[in-house]
Amino acid sequence: MSANSSPWGGPAGRASVPGSVGIPGAMDRSAVPGSSGRVGSAAPAYGSGRSSSGGPSYGAPSSRSSGDGDWPPRGGGPGGPGGPPPAGRPYKGKRKPKWGRIALVVGAVLIVAGIIAGISLYGYANGLNDDLKRTDAFSEITNGRPAKTVDGALNVLLVGSDSRDPDAAKDTTNAWRADTLILMHIPADHKSAQLISIPRDLWVNIPSANDAACDSGSRAKINAAFAFGGLPRAVRTVECMTDVHLDHVLAIDFGGFKEVTDALGGVDLKVDQSITSIHKPHRKFVKGTMHMNGEQALDWIRQRKQFPRGDFDRMRHQQEFLKALMDKAASGGTLSNPSKLNDFLKSVTKAVTADQDFSLTDMAVQFRSLRGENLTFITSPNKGSETISGQSVVVADRDKALVLYKAVASDKMTEWMTANKS
Repeated sequence: MSANSSPWGGPAGRASVPGSVGIPGAMDRSAVPGSSGRVGSAAPAYGSGRSSSGGPSYGAPSSRSSGDGDWPPRGGGPGGPGGPPPAGRPYKGKRKPKWGRIALVVGAVLIVAGIIAGISLYGYANGLNDDLKRTDAFSEITNGRPAKTVDGALNVLLVGSDSRDPDAAKDTTNAWRADTLILMHIPADHKSAQLISIPRDLWVNIPSANDAACDSGSRAKINAAFAFGGLPRAVRTVECMTDVHLDHVLAIDFGGFKEVTDALGGVDLKVDQSITSIHKPHRKFVKGTMHMNGEQALDWIRQRKQFPRGDFDRMRHQQEFLKALMDKAASGGTLSNPSKLNDFLKSVTKAVTADQDFSLTDMAVQFRSLRGENLTFITSPNKGSETISGQSVVVADRDKALVLYKAVASDKMTEWMTANKS
């Protein structure tokens, strides 16, 4: 923890010439008796018995004994010193292709095509990057901000809102409502990710300003940070609470993930108990695994009042939804289908708002091997709900939380997970 106090009260080879046979003094094909002079109808070429490309010469054996060397003997006029070649029908067969030369041409074409494709894909990726909505998530955050301690590791704050929540008041439908806060830690090897869900009702200290000391301000539900100072205040509050340096912020509109889900052809989600949605058209969700389209999936992850653990169960369902989306995108034929991939990527950029320095192309390259099985979902340590100042809030388990976030800051989550398998 930084010098400021904790929100929980603690411290903080040279090519041959076409028409030759690859030897000096190779004669013109028209000079060969019985030849018409046309390519493909010439008499056998005489020489070493090997073509310039290394394969057998056309119309003649690879070698033939004549007692004192190659046959026919080299030198002289037509046919060599031994006279013209033996009489017989001219060779009428097709020339065998020179595979070495063809391979070089095809290789050159593929290289050029690859360069063109690479430029096109780079331009496409940059276009997606430009399509992302941007926000100044780190505005004025300077005083006492935790320093980045591990190069290579990344910490990204995922802020899930639902601007299309049917329960939202009409005058706040388009305002940020932080229904979900997830601190995503990506270790330096970029082979996995740990996503720590922070309950929106967690009772924490919220600094009085974006650049104020961590022990300024007052206690409230962490969700209130957005009302006090927007996204930057929420970033500052999370950094003070965890003493973890945040590198990027992605604000996810879960309402927009309807299109993301439909672009993937829907997802399979586990329904742990049969319920009827409290939202119109009051869908029925039956216990078991259900294939859901965008509308159904979003309705499911909005439910909380019907579950014994309320918001904690909703957080778990949101985690399962994000994992299912990643798995479907990686294994559902999306990556190999240009049309499906385009629809998926376009819908994602419409549903995400990023900080000014976030690069979609860089992230795609660095984390291309991430899959659902490489993700670990964790809930920020807490002691459950209590009533404080007349409000139902979630109380942090200070000691366990400090150990967890210290592991995040020092990129030692593998050790933490080994020690906390449960």
